[in-house]
Amino acid sequence: MRRALSMLCAALVTAGALAGCGDSAGLDGDLTDDWAAPAPAGPFTPAAGVCQVADFAEVVTLAAYAPVDCAVPHRVEAVHVGAFPAERAAPPAGASTELRGAFADCDAKATGYVGDEWRAGRLRLAVALPSKTGWASGARWYRCDLTEVSTAEAGAVTVTRTGSLRGALKGPSPLRLGCQRSRAAKTRGAQVLEPVACGTRHDAEFVGVWKAPDKPYPARDAEWAPFFAGCHTALARYVGVPDDDALRLRSGLVVRPPAAGRWRVGDRGVRCYLWLSDRTVTASLRGAGPAGLPVRTR
Repeated sequence: MRRALSMLCAALVTAGALAGCGDSAGLDGDLTDDWAAPAPAGPFTPAAGVCQVADFAEVVTLAAYAPVDCAVPHRVEAVHVGAFPAERAAPPAGASTELRGAFADCDAKATGYVGDEWRAGRLRLAVALPSKTGWASGARWYRCDLTEVSTAEAGAVTVTRTGSLRGALKGPSPLRLGCQRSRAAKTRGAQVLEPVACGTRHDAEFVGVWKAPDKPYPARDAEWAPFFAGCHTALARYVGVPDDDALRLRSGLVVRPPAAGRWRVGDRGVRCYLWLSDRTVTASLRGAGPAGLPVRTR
């Protein structure tokens, strides 16, 4: 019997199925009870920290999932993958509390990923979900996708880029919003902003982001007032001037809220810009104080 077991070990070693048989002492003759059972098959879950060549899609299927290294040209980067409660029976609807919660999580994770408020750059954040088939198989993930865009203004298009966005806004970066030159838009009173170097003549500058409360999208003029108040506070903090009634005599504002569609899925970040309606400057007004942004007398 001992000779038979030794021969069996030799055969298995030759086949590459068993290593280190050596002495057959201790073998019980049962070749099935010493092997770990294979892990049960689980639902597909995408990875974070990888990129994809294709444009952002709201629904990600296993068939369309093709991650690439971010060093190669790509259009989307997955910065985080979170999870909905396992007991949820169906994917969350577009304006649901659950989807807004997922966006809020992605918002915080994206800011940590790039090293600063992601809206301070030419970036767009969106949430991707499993397909209905994936959900039925047990998938409960949501993926936080960042893309570089051509402008923070309307009409932005996705940029094909190389290199990860991890830490991209920790310091100076061509992605950062900064000094701007305004021009009148077709809509009366509106302004279009074009980025320029701060050393060239300009009349506007990005000053920060105000986070609006989770309320319905404004429908009347009076409901926009908190947006301007929030951006005035951001402006005062950026320049280093008092946040008082005289602030409106120092500078105008350009307020860029998220579009209604993005509001429905949870985006509450409002980009704020100072706007000099009566003059231009050739330097950043960050930290310039009252002398750099004096009260206008006319």
